[in-house]
Amino acid sequence: MAATAIERELWILGLGDRPERGEIVGRYLAVAGYGTRVAELNELANGRPLGVVLDLSPHSTDGWGILLAMKHDPATRDIPVLPVFLSEKGRVGGVFPVSGFFTLPVEGDYLAERLAVLGLTEDVEDYDLQALLISRKGEEKVSKAMEALGFEVVNAYTGKEGMALATTGRQYLIFCTLMLPDMSAFELIDRYRLYPQTRNIPFFVLVKDGMKQGERGAMSRQIEHLVRKKELSQEEFLSYLRRRA
Repeated sequence: MAATAIERELWILGLGDRPERGEIVGRYLAVAGYGTRVAELNELANGRPLGVVLDLSPHSTDGWGILLAMKHDPATRDIPVLPVFLSEKGRVGGVFPVSGFFTLPVEGDYLAERLAVLGLTEDVEDYDLQALLISRKGEEKVSKAMEALGFEVVNAYTGKEGMALATTGRQYLIFCTLMLPDMSAFELIDRYRLYPQTRNIPFFVLVKDGMKQGERGAMSRQIEHLVRKKELSQEEFLSYLRRRA
């Protein structure tokens, strides 16, 4: 029974020695029927939560390091992660509904396995499906892996180009590197949510495995600029989640 209870919980990570910053998001999640608790990365070795709510703000305790560690470890890389921005007092400034993270360089077999588990390869043989790959460099390994699965890969090299292609094309899913020449993947997610034809396309973020400390800090500050100190209401926050019975 105890193991089942842990599996049904969402764990809040990235709060370090300030667990009180998770109180607001914990209350919001409780309304939606989720059990929650504040946890540390090392606790994942002894329990598997339903998912992780991860603070990636500048107020986080190495949120990006936690993400990279989770995705690098085969024991934890399949755990769903919902990135959020929590203010210094724990108010929810933003939610970034990523379908999943993959570290670069991508392992083709693992990518194929995860897409199959998510049910995103079932219709490849019956339909001509496109995958949009948004990256400054093109990420050849990702492209080859998707083509091997039967997808037609369409490349974009900036966020603006990715926006134009997704709103006028017929993309089935999207891969995007964390940082583009003109914006971050999280900013692009926000923009896609404004359009009915793009808001529900599965969106996967590609993260460099060797992300340096300076890059992590810069990315957290970029997210802070993106949320512009706004605060999501309980209803706004829960719109990103499925309510539990």
